[in-house]
Amino acid sequence: LRLLRQYHPNAQIDLLTMFRGVSDIYSRNPNINNVIYFNYLRKNPFISLYFTLTLRAKGYDISFTVYPANRWPYNIISYLIGAKKRFGHDYKHVNIRSLNFLNNHRILEDDNLHNVEENMRLVELLGFSQNNPPYPLDVTINDNDRDFAERWLQENEVKQGDILIGFHTGSATFKNQIRKRWSPEKYGALGKKLTQEINARIALFGGPEEYPLNEKINQIMDSKGLIVRTPDLISSVAIMKHCSVFVSNDTGLMHIAAGLQIPTVAIFAYTNPKHTYPWQTRYIIVRHNLECSPCFYYSPKSASCKWKEDKFRCITHIEVEEVYMAVTDLLNKCSPITSSLKQA
Repeated sequence: LRLLRQYHPNAQIDLLTMFRGVSDIYSRNPNINNVIYFNYLRKNPFISLYFTLTLRAKGYDISFTVYPANRWPYNIISYLIGAKKRFGHDYKHVNIRSLNFLNNHRILEDDNLHNVEENMRLVELLGFSQNNPPYPLDVTINDNDRDFAERWLQENEVKQGDILIGFHTGSATFKNQIRKRWSPEKYGALGKKLTQEINARIALFGGPEEYPLNEKINQIMDSKGLIVRTPDLISSVAIMKHCSVFVSNDTGLMHIAAGLQIPTVAIFAYTNPKHTYPWQTRYIIVRHNLECSPCFYYSPKSASCKWKEDKFRCITHIEVEEVYMAVTDLLNKCSPITSSLKQA
């Protein structure tokens, strides 16, 4: 977006999303004119078709189906909007069935590139380029968001100088992605160890559907954690900005933490860390490099495990001590407040 705006300062750049959280985040991005939010997942197909055709009347010249988006509905929507130039990817896994040919300017995905780099390649098809490395992720918050975060910190007695560590213990659930979550019992044990050994404050982030999960983890922590309940995603993001380290499964909040330049411990299961490691921030990835992983690709296929016993061992075999060491290592390297921490 920043590169498009740089080369087309007067262009009308709109973003279409079916997720409220994405709308919240990008509504503050200075490189976008309009964020168009429409929940395709919950609308009648005929209403969705009518809405999409109203976008066609806007006369878009160019559309980008951003990487990764290897599902046929995305490509049909892009086609129906009617831009003359439609940019997207050819995917190595389930390409034709996803109707990617509806995009008339395509590049082949590269398993060795980060998602950011894949999207930069799309922009470069227009003849635009920038010096390496590409821009960091952009997460913008405003004064109201900052004020909300300050009030939350005061209400929860989080003081300046406290070691505030954020956890995102959930994940998406579609395509069986719930199986990439590290267990709540281990998150709870990690939080308990961090509070006892380095006197950290633990903030448990996630949407309303993840509150029960965070409550379970907090019980394991003897209710010493702080469950972050906010009216919208951007309010949670403003609180995240105060974290010394963020611990997360491979999720959207992990990428937001990277966009906020928060040192991040990313717990990976079967997904490819080359695609989605925390971009341009200090990070440590905790994963087990099994012979069978990564085994989850950008296709409509749900996550599955080839093993009949001990399924998803890529995530279940990661132990608390591994993640604890990664957290304390980042704290020692990145925060002067915690420079005297001792590691086991």
